[in-house]
This record gives sequence, structure tokens and C-alpha cells, in this order.
Amino acid sequence: MEPDCWLLGGEFEDSVFEERPERRTGPPVSYRAKRCEPQWFYEEVGSNDDGEALTIKKFKGDLAYRRQEYQKALQEYSSISEKLPPTNFAMKRDVEEGQARCLVRLGRHAEALAMAANLENKATNTDHLTTVLCLQLAICSSLQNVEKTILCLQKLISLHPFNPWNWGQLAEAYLNLGPALSAPFASSYKQNSFTSSDKSIRSSFPHSGRGCLLCFPETLPESSVFSVEASSGNNQKNEKGPDNIQKSVAEKREAVLLETQMKACASFIRTRLLLQLTQSQQTSFALERNLRTQQEIEDKMKAFSFKEDTLLFIAEGFSPSDCRLWEKILSQKK
Repeated sequence: MEPDCWLLGGEFEDSVFEERPERRTGPPVSYRAKRCEPQWFYEEVGSNDDGEALTIKKFKGDLAYRRQEYQKALQEYSSISEKLPPTNFAMKRDVEEGQARCLVRLGRHAEALAMAANLENKATNTDHLTTVLCLQLAICSSLQNVEKTILCLQKLISLHPFNPWNWGQLAEAYLNLGPALSAPFASSYKQNSFTSSDKSIRSSFPHSGRGCLLCFPETLPESSVFSVEASSGNNQKNEKGPDNIQKSVAEKREAVLLETQMKACASFIRTRLLLQLTQSQQTSFALERNLRTQQEIEDKMKAFSFKEDTLLFIAEGFSPSDCRLWEKILSQKK
């Protein structure tokens, strides 16, 4: 038959007619993993592979960072960054992150922030962006910049809304933000605002509702000072005298502090709900940490002195399933 007359798919691969290799009799050869001595990369390793040489230098930088020898680690990372080929994206990201973390430890925060911003611009997926945001969070925490710390945590939560530890950190950040906003009025706020009824809480947040407490505004909580000023600007035009001004400022700061405390409370509620959801799937030390964190949150929630119906009002910002779970938690505590 002529080749042109062959049917499509009628050909046979040569491998069909090849003889199969004979199977070896007896037990298979055991696999022996390569064992490296501790700090093997500090020994003289003769290698013509540039990639392996750069990997060894990175190991040296990692060990120096672990030993808190940050200047030495920075030098190792910097020498690698200059020699890395442009196509080795993975190691380049690791090295630049190592450089940024060394710069933070050395007090060079501006340079670290610049490197983190560069990494954020080059992030191509969620994992890369998460790593960069964790780096930015570490830098802002080292700077004790609570506002930017909150912003980093909000971005992380937008990427991973079901991570309870990010919510817990956000709640702590809001608590740290409160004293900085209104330290002179903290004592009076604790006596008056924490014991207020649902009516006063709702009047402080006229637009509160489902999803409102937990939506992340473009501005940070301290910016609400200006929003309060704008809303009450017409009422203050006729007010004169230092006493009226001081009273007005005090009221604004107390309102901002109340809003910050409400956001901290909402974040704690979300943290606890997520921990409750994962509790049945955990054992051993993970379960112990979960239960310990829930107890710590319970102690901190008691300090707010909010009533149960107030907490349910705050929980309105969650999904219906979250609210039902929160009601179940409250019923178990009665």
C-alpha cells in the first residue's frame, strides 16, 4: 500500500516493537540521601558552576543573619545581587528581601522601604505580594509607625481574609493607635464611653451596618479627626473662646478614640470566630495555641466593658454565618 493511502492514525510508533528491559530480581537498591555536615558551605568547595557558588554565598549570608551579624550578612547578599543573572528571579527576590531585613536591623529603614517598594512593584502573584507585605509590616513595626502598620495589615487581610493571626495583629495595632490619638482623654473615656449604651454607640456610628465596621477606608483612623471637623464645622463657626475650642477638640478626640476601640473590638471578634472555626481541625500544640489565644482575647474583650447586645451590634459587620456563630459563643458563656 502506498504511504499516501495510509489511514490517519494507522502508523505504529517504533517503541511498540522495541524489547522491554528485563526487570531486576531481588530487593531494590535502597536510597541513600546525601548528608551534609553542619556549615559545610564554609569549607572550600571547588565548583565551576556559578549558580552553586552563588547559592553557597547565600547560605553564608543566611547563617550570618541567624547569628545577628547583620552587616556581614548584608555584604554577602550584596555580593550575590551583583552577580545574579537577570533570569534567576527566585533567588533575586530572596536576596533582596534578605538585604531589606538586614537594613532594618541596621537602622537604615529608608533604604529598606525603598527595596520593599521595588519588590512590591515586581510581584507577580499572591505569594510574592504576601511576602512583600510581611516585609513591609516588619519594617513599619520596627519604625513603630502604627498607621502604616495598620495599612499593611489591611492589605494582608484583603489577600487572606480567613487568617486569624492577621486579624489579631490588626486589633492590637488599633489598641496601640488609641493612646497615641488621645492620651489626655483616655481616663475620662474609660469611665464614660465604655459604659455607654447601644444608643450612644450607634449614634457615634450613624452609618454602621453590615460590612461597615470591617471595611477598610482609604485613610487611616486618625484621619477621621478631619472628617469630624468637617461634619461639625458649621456648628463651630459661632463658637469662640479657648474653653469652647478645648471642649470641641476633646469631644473630637474622644469620638476618634471610640471609633478606634470599636475597630479593635470588631477585629478581636473576627479573630475569635476564625479560631473557633479551625479549633475542631487542630490538635497538640496548634490547639493549645488556639485555645490560649481565645482566652487572651476574652480577657481583652472584658476590658472594653461592652454589653453583649453591643457586641452583637458590632458583629453585624460580618456575614450571617459569622453572626450565628458569635451568638452561639455568647450563649455558651451565659
